Amino acid sequence: MAEPRRSSVLVIDDERPLAGIVASYLNKAGFDTALAYTGPDGVSSAQDLDPDVIILDLGLPGIDGIEVCRQIRLFSDCYILMLTARADEVDKLIGLSVGADDYLTKPFSPRELVARVNTVLRRPRRQTHGTQPAPPREFGRLRVDAEGRDVWVDDQQVGLTRTEFDILDALSGRPNVALSRRQIIDSVWGPGWVGDDHVVDVHVANLRKKLDDPPAEPRYILTVRGVGYRMGPGA
Repeated sequence: MAEPRRSSVLVIDDERPLAGIVASYLNKAGFDTALAYTGPDGVSSAQDLDPDVIILDLGLPGIDGIEVCRQIRLFSDCYILMLTARADEVDKLIGLSVGADDYLTKPFSPRELVARVNTVLRRPRRQTHGTQPAPPREFGRLRVDAEGRDVWVDDQQVGLTRTEFDILDALSGRPNVALSRRQIIDSVWGPGWVGDDHVVDVHVANLRKKLDDPPAEPRYILTVRGVGYRMGPGA
């Protein structure tokens, strides 16, 4: 019997000693690990290797992590965990706005990083609802196919990252329920995730932009003050 495929992780960080330590921990945890030390090499390696997860440093030579993330998102929906040596909230939000799924601020524990990688890989890529596929969910001009992980607005397909889709899936799956940030995190990242709950706000802002859903007059994703978010009627 063939052994199950090992998940692969690409580490893109110009701090070679740190990258080596991270790779060592990931290898011991059972991952196939590759390294890249510059922005251009990171993009090229992501194309060649098609990893399941990318650990991406913000400050890279050649092109920075923001641009690397933007370019990778043109051809891959793999999970991206961004590293930053600066605690400035703007850096974190910018990183997430171009498609990163999560972030860690240096210095960090390699064990925590491995735990984050394990957490994102436990997230299902496809929802299953028995033998019969569930019909698409419709909210006015918005259509969400949870089985095929596809989204359309006015019959135009909308490209979402895995995290953006998972948040929309969580909200649209319970359209009459206002979900708190913590409930969304538990559904998407898992109950063991540790971090800033407001990461949800960044992903929701990205979703609204892609769905042409202005926050001042939202149709699809409504803010419930003091609670979180719920689906709107789409009218």
